[in-house]
Amino acid sequence: MKKLLVVVIVLLVAVLMAMTVPDKKAHKEAMMKAVKEFIDEEATNRLGDNVLVGIGKSVAAKTVELALNSKLKEHSYLVANSTYVILDGEEQLLSVGMFGHVFTFDKELLRQKLEESVKAKEEAASEKEAAKASARELKKLAKEQRKREKELEKEQKRKEKEARKEQKRQEKEARKRAKEQQE
Repeated sequence: MKKLLVVVIVLLVAVLMAMTVPDKKAHKEAMMKAVKEFIDEEATNRLGDNVLVGIGKSVAAKTVELALNSKLKEHSYLVANSTYVILDGEEQLLSVGMFGHVFTFDKELLRQKLEESVKAKEEAASEKEAAKASARELKKLAKEQRKREKELEKEQKRKEKEARKEQKRQEKEARKRAKEQQE
């Protein structure tokens, strides 16, 4: 009898969980609430509280919301579900939903991901600048090489011209000697 009671309770809990699984909209709302709290806290700590900060916070929140709308994916497990996004080719868990409640990521994880994102952008910018510097250096070297090639070409033409002049002079002298010998 106890086994039957346990089975019935487990089944009732499973049915209750399946009936109360939050939808994707509930996940998005819970995440936006957490994001807005994080943005408010960070903006206040770093920038104070004024009109421009308020505008910046709303722009940041809208940007995150747009990103969530396009990138948020959901896994359903019948009695629970989770949402995730794909970052750097990996699934990043954002929230888990069960019993009608959505449990979101903590602020520390969000802060860490934000810092990683900023660091990645800075690294990409420095790599881009290094690539530009390298391209400028290569362009400069190619220009110097073309300049040397032109100088060598000019030198070669000058030598050829001098050789032709010398040949004409020698021919002229030979004709002059031949003419003197004939006389």
